[in-house]
Amino acid sequence: MEQPADPRARRLFGGSARALGDLAASPFRADRDRIVASPFFTRLGGVTQVVSPGGSGLLVHNRLTHSLKVAQVARAIAERLTVEEAHRELLEKLGGCDPDVVEAAALAHDLGHPPFGHLGERVLDRLARQRLGLPDGFEGNAQSYRIVTSTEIRGAATTGLDLTAAVRAAMLKYPWTRLDHPDPHPRHLHPAPRGAAAPPDDPDSGSAKFGAYRTEVDDLRQAREPFAGRIPDWQQTPEASIMDTADDIAYAIHDVEDFYRVGVLQQGAVAAELMAWQRESGHFRAITGAALTAAGRRPGAAIERLRRQLHRKDAWIADDEAFAAAVEHVREELVEGLLALPFDGSIEAEQYVARFSARWSTRFVEAITLTPEPDVRSGHVLLAKAQWHEVQVLKFVHHRFVLARPDLALHQRGQARLLGSLVEALWEWLLDPEEESRLPRRLHDLVELAEAELHPRTPDRIGRARGRAIVDFVAQLTDGQAVAMLDALSGRSGALWTDAFVL
Repeated sequence: MEQPADPRARRLFGGSARALGDLAASPFRADRDRIVASPFFTRLGGVTQVVSPGGSGLLVHNRLTHSLKVAQVARAIAERLTVEEAHRELLEKLGGCDPDVVEAAALAHDLGHPPFGHLGERVLDRLARQRLGLPDGFEGNAQSYRIVTSTEIRGAATTGLDLTAAVRAAMLKYPWTRLDHPDPHPRHLHPAPRGAAAPPDDPDSGSAKFGAYRTEVDDLRQAREPFAGRIPDWQQTPEASIMDTADDIAYAIHDVEDFYRVGVLQQGAVAAELMAWQRESGHFRAITGAALTAAGRRPGAAIERLRRQLHRKDAWIADDEAFAAAVEHVREELVEGLLALPFDGSIEAEQYVARFSARWSTRFVEAITLTPEPDVRSGHVLLAKAQWHEVQVLKFVHHRFVLARPDLALHQRGQARLLGSLVEALWEWLLDPEEESRLPRRLHDLVELAEAELHPRTPDRIGRARGRAIVDFVAQLTDGQAVAMLDALSGRSGALWTDAFVL
């Protein structure tokens, strides 16, 4: 396949991978088809978004349904922006915007997320750096990029998806590596772009979020090449900015849906928090940080902490009037609306949830704006001030009344222990010389791939290759496969062929 003249449509390997979409006029639509047809995408149906369906007892979003909804919102935003002539002109100056590119990137953005949601991501990063000696650790976005760009060691065939430069660039929410690309690294900017700063408790570890490992940095450069001189090296492309904004919107809406269905979000608790702050906002704003901390779980204190955090991190957009209006709008829509009646599984209840989601989705998509010179902590595509604050308040409700629950913490601690035990068991298996010929074929291939990627003079090259292979292997499992594999490795399973396809 000849490389197209448009550098945005240039593929990584020249088109050796085939898909139904190759017959379409748009190379970006072909990318979308390749992503959807891939086993990496199918796997997401078995990967937790926040809580596993088995743990909740009801149908909740998983990574697959989340990705589909992000793609839906992202395409709606892209189509809305490209309708207006003024927007089209600015988008062209910034490198272009194609709805197919945006949709494809949204579908692919979570391909690298490991079992058990963000909890799995944090655990694998800690194990990768502290136990396996990998300076890059683990990051879900970087893992997604690794999946779509990775190659076999032999021949010209690809195990990646051979996507165009535009789609790969649009996947890069965080277009930098953990430590050293680009130079100067964006974590040294003041303020740093969103995600680029190091974690406060580990300032020497590099960026908390990043889009590619060192092994894929050449692919990152090629993907971003058509945008050189148009946007800074650390800035998202407009298409990546749309995908990122759509991810925030979908996350804010459907997590509220999920935990209303499950019965976790209770009207009384949410109402008490929002209304206490509204009644006493003057008092809360006047007290010191120490007094606010001492207030602990007093209703209204947590949302005041959110208000202060927004000013501290996002002074470029944080606004007290917009924040107060957002609290009121969420109270009206959520407390007096959705949560007023418990979810009972009826058709009427389902229709009520659907109308709630549709109202919010429409409100957010219609509030999208485009700016030629965004703040360092924003992209070119962003929500208007009022709706940006509403997203923050909706996400607060999820964090406060779901993620902070002790029963969820108990469940997640068990999942973290499971992942740690699985990594340790696979490491011991790799180190057993008598078992080399009986290693899972995928794990064996991943070791060879990782070894080929590393420079021959890399310290402890074999050890690092084995560590990266284990991380790649575990990250490609579903929740159920991870549980079943540890059961087998620990002797608890009596089923000889349980999930044998992962071997």
